[in-house]
Amino acid sequence: MRHPTIRPDWLARNAEPALEPDLPIVDAHHHLWDRPGDPYMLDEFLADASGGHAVQASVFIECNTSYHPDGDPLFRPLGETEFVAAAAARAASRPHGPRVADGIVGFADLSAGAAVRPVLEAQIEAGRGHFRGIRQIAAWHPDPAARGSVATPPPMMMLDPGFREGFAQLAPLGLSFDAWAYHTQLAELRDLADAFPETRIVLNHVGGAIGIGPYASRRRHVSAAWSAAIRELSHCPNLHVKLGGLGMRLFGFGLHEGEVPPDSVQLAELWRPYIETCVEAFGPQRCMFESNFPVDKASCGYTVLWNAFKRITAGWSEHERAALFHGNATRFYRLGETA
Repeated sequence: MRHPTIRPDWLARNAEPALEPDLPIVDAHHHLWDRPGDPYMLDEFLADASGGHAVQASVFIECNTSYHPDGDPLFRPLGETEFVAAAAARAASRPHGPRVADGIVGFADLSAGAAVRPVLEAQIEAGRGHFRGIRQIAAWHPDPAARGSVATPPPMMMLDPGFREGFAQLAPLGLSFDAWAYHTQLAELRDLADAFPETRIVLNHVGGAIGIGPYASRRRHVSAAWSAAIRELSHCPNLHVKLGGLGMRLFGFGLHEGEVPPDSVQLAELWRPYIETCVEAFGPQRCMFESNFPVDKASCGYTVLWNAFKRITAGWSEHERAALFHGNATRFYRLGETA
């Protein structure tokens, strides 16, 4: 099932002013795509980011867009990186506004093993100084009703020897790995992180605690299993976690089904347990906030989303908030570097 449809008229029914508009933000995870009938390009992102928050920079995460239509299949994803690097250059040419896609995380099929090395090198070149890592989605569940991702990877991909041979190419090139997996797969990620301690890994979307399909009526069970897995992962010093993605259908909140969109008070109440559990486990120096736009835009507006994160952390120290909202993403993705 694809992600829910974005409804601009519905979102407009709940417009909030930005809280704490001077707090710097680096959006650690968003997409840009040129899909017929569903575009989310540079101008769309800039419109969302112009709602009053101090968004200074962002990180683009692969989303299977603008691939080259032909040629060696391993090299076709370079089309996406070229597309995003061009968008980053256009954003940088503007006198004001955020450094959009200051970091680029693209795709390469690590299952190709050592043969992926020239692909990674070509991706770095195509990124014009902004290419920082790879995401290869591992999110898989045997029950289709439990799947909240449109990707269809093979089961146990992170344990596959061929994938690991390709994964081993990342650290020597200074590349990180974005991991997207469901909470039922986090033991596989722990094994991967232990096997490659020199590779920096960031877990997407608080670790994908499933709240749909067979898990819809088992929230307490999921919470216990997910939180235990998060604590286990936190023992891997090379692992970080992104705080966000909670507007996705996967989590089972049904936010996109309401008569009116949720406000930031409602979101903060729903999302607080996930954010606090991750930060308590990993510490404020290994977590970073993300918008996951435009996917989460089906559930709430950009300004409302960041207001919710600010409400959740309102009582935290200035140092902790600076790390979560911009410092950690800047360091992890080496933002501001162009070589």
